[in-house]
Order: sequence, then C-alpha cells, then structure tokens
Amino acid sequence: MINSYLPPKVWMMENENGGQWANINRPVSGPRFEKPLPVGEHPLQLYSMGTPNGQKVTIMLEELLALGIREAEYDAFLIAIGNGDQFGSGFVAINPNSKIPVMVDRSVEQPVNLFESGNILFYLAEKFGHFLPTDLPGRINALNWLFWLQGAAPFLGGGLGHFYVFAPEKLKYPINRFAMEVKRHLDLLDKQLAINKFITGEQYSIADIAIWPWYGNLVLGNIFNATEFLDVQQYQHLLRWADFIAQRPAVKRGRIVNRIQGEEWERIRERHSASDIDNALSKYPK
Repeated sequence: MINSYLPPKVWMMENENGGQWANINRPVSGPRFEKPLPVGEHPLQLYSMGTPNGQKVTIMLEELLALGIREAEYDAFLIAIGNGDQFGSGFVAINPNSKIPVMVDRSVEQPVNLFESGNILFYLAEKFGHFLPTDLPGRINALNWLFWLQGAAPFLGGGLGHFYVFAPEKLKYPINRFAMEVKRHLDLLDKQLAINKFITGEQYSIADIAIWPWYGNLVLGNIFNATEFLDVQQYQHLLRWADFIAQRPAVKRGRIVNRIQGEEWERIRERHSASDIDNALSKYPK
C-alpha cells in the first residue's frame, strides 16, 4: 500500500521539517542579522563556499590567472552556508536571494555586484576576453550549454542529491524520479562528448567550467557517492572528459578554494594569494 500525503489547504512551515538544512531553511527572504562583509586588497572580491556552484567561479579565476591575467587576482572569503552566513546583511545586500557565490568587482569606478554562478562566469569571460568564443555560432553554443547547466543542476543537487543523500528518510518516488532525470543528463553529455573534445567542440569554454563541478565531480565520485547507483561507468565519453578537465592545473587549484571538507590539502577556507593554494597543494601525498 502506498502512503499518501494530503497537502493542507494552506501550507504552513513546520517547526521541524527534518534534513541537514532544516535549521537554516525558511520561507522568507532578507537579512536575519547585521554582518558586514570583509574586503581584501584585490580587484575581485568573492564570497563563496567550495560547493559545485562555488567551484565554477574559483576555477574560472584560476584559469584566468594561469593565462597571466593579473587583473583577475581575487580574495575569496568563506561563506559557511551551514551556519547561515549567507543571511548576513552584507551578503544579502549583494545577493537578495542569499545564495553563494557572489562577487564584487572593485576594479571599476562604480563597484559591480554579481550573483548567480553562470552570470559571474559570463561576466568574467566578457571582461577578460577568454573562454567564450568570439564567433557568433560558437558563442551562442557555449551560452546554450551554460544556461542548460543552470537549469539542469537543480535536478542533480536539490533533486537527487537531496533525496538520495540528505533527506531524513529515503523515499522511492522522488529518488527514482530524479535519478531518471540525472541519468538522462549523463546520457546527453556522453553523446555530446562522443563527438566533441570539450562540451561545445574543440575549444575549452565557460560551458566546461560550469558543467564540470556538477557532472564531472559526480561521475568521478567526488559528490553524492552515487557512481555505482547511477552506473556511471557506461558513460565513457563523459568520464574521459571529466578526468581530462580534472587534470588541468587551474581546476586542481580552483576546486579546493573555500572548501571546509576533505583532506587537509584540499581545504582552503580563504584565498588571498596564490601561495595559499600552493601551500595546501604542497601537502598532497606523493
């Protein structure tokens, strides 16, 4: 017999809705306490956490620095979302939606506030002229896949990730529903990469930088511990791409910024200079 849930006529938040994030989730927006954000010395100020969405931006910044673009130097301050840092007044002033990552570009006369990871990638690509093709078909294709990721990732993170990993009880219907959709995504990416070196062709772009932290990390076993559950070994082209991207020096550097979990060498709470990452990576076991 299937247990059925009858929604109330008017939904009200329960005091205990369960799950890992129950202590911070609320049905209202806005700041919950006064807390200004720190400001470092570099042109770009990032406030984030080393989740897949946060990794997109730090990977992009490290890729730009690897090209010798010193104007891409940045300070990365940790926003511990489990503690509710994203609801401080300073953070909400930049992003009223209270989600990481956010960035402030102070290199311009009127500082620019940026939120939504895909928008930050696009802004940086436009600002510095890298990782976004200049020809119209190539540019549109990269943006097609960038926006695809922004719509697809919630099915993986808030969908499968929540119900398979974080929900207080395992429920068959939502897990099956989101697993089916995620496997469709994996099949889609695998077929795309069967005919392309990178997501959009022969050129590494913000599409790869956006998609890898979610789907690359997933198939490599870095998030959700679901490789066997999703039978990821069948997606050989996607695995080839995921491993290839993971070996890029800038990806190795960017993925560990603002992380608070993992081995000692892959946890950098804050980044203010290249030496912060160098020191952490020097502890990698040989």
